Amino acid sequence: MYILGGIIKTMAGEDISDGYVRLVNGKIAEIGKRDESKVHPAAHERVLEVRNGIIMPGIIEAHCHMGITEEKKGMEGDDCNETVDPITPWLRAVDAINTMDAAFGDAVRAGITAAMIGPGSSNVVGGQFALLKTSGRRVDDLVIKAPAAMKVAFGENPKVNYSGQSKSPSTRMAIAGMLRKELFRAKQYAQDKENAVKQGQDFQEDFTLECWLPVLNKEIPLKAHVHRVDDIFTAIRIAREFGLNMTLDHCSEGHLIAEELAAEGFPAIVGPDFASRNKIEVQNMAFKTAGVLNRAGVMTAITTDHPVSLIQSLPLCVGMAVKAGLPLEEGYKAMTIYAADICGVADRMGSLQVGKDANLAIFDGNPMEVFTETLYTIIDGEIVYEAGK
Repeated sequence: MYILGGIIKTMAGEDISDGYVRLVNGKIAEIGKRDESKVHPAAHERVLEVRNGIIMPGIIEAHCHMGITEEKKGMEGDDCNETVDPITPWLRAVDAINTMDAAFGDAVRAGITAAMIGPGSSNVVGGQFALLKTSGRRVDDLVIKAPAAMKVAFGENPKVNYSGQSKSPSTRMAIAGMLRKELFRAKQYAQDKENAVKQGQDFQEDFTLECWLPVLNKEIPLKAHVHRVDDIFTAIRIAREFGLNMTLDHCSEGHLIAEELAAEGFPAIVGPDFASRNKIEVQNMAFKTAGVLNRAGVMTAITTDHPVSLIQSLPLCVGMAVKAGLPLEEGYKAMTIYAADICGVADRMGSLQVGKDANLAIFDGNPMEVFTETLYTIIDGEIVYEAGK
């Protein structure tokens, strides 16, 4: 497939006006300035003439719960939180995501080609996130990376859930203590397993602890639900104690400590700022947070936290952040290459470069503007949405 014309926003350097992109076998095979000597479609190749549109990498939602908290289904379709045990690292999002949830279709129509999906924040440790493509029926076929992160949560949500059951944690001290205890147990397990392997001894694997090995080996990050300043710093304290990678999800008061967060080096996934300030810990939530963090040097993506805000509003959430101070080009990056980097897949997606997955979104204008329409959404080189069809 050839895509011709328009403005190509590569997210890997300068924009290309009146350029071309060639997709072959689900990958980006060629990209550059339009040149008739280079564009030679084979008889079977489709040619998309975009003219004045914007061609960009497919948008990436870095944190949401679509398909695991289904729309219009109530308890029957809500598999987001196993609220009977505060420590459940062995739970896997892929076992509960319903790809038939209407949100997947909404995502595709919005130019969103990948989404990080996982458990909610009622537990201290909620389980494993998965990064999925947004089009298809069988979840196994949509997996880009699984596990992709381990969900942990600080603050109000675990406190409210378990204090209401008259069990721990009912304080922030207990949340931090329980997470430390679990990580200490996992670290000891990893050491015991390593020693047994070195000595050629049999080792009895523990399903409830094996899931921590990718985290301890820094293959995937902790995905920390944090809103308040104190919770953000507690998450950082624990990540430093155990030498772990981590993303700061929501980071609602991040703008109050932007310089400190830049010095720490953990990326942030900000939002959902379209939602109401319906909890004490989100009283300082604002669209300006992403811009303040970005200008301080924190790698920042933006989330809808679907279904808290609807998945299709992601480009508009970015637009509101731009309106509140995030530079426009950084807004494009926040929903593409920065999101890919934070999700651990920047080698495959997030920018238009030869060899990367052919996941693209094509719009008739800036996707951050409310009247802009998606013309095409392309995943693995296949058109999964075309305007008017």
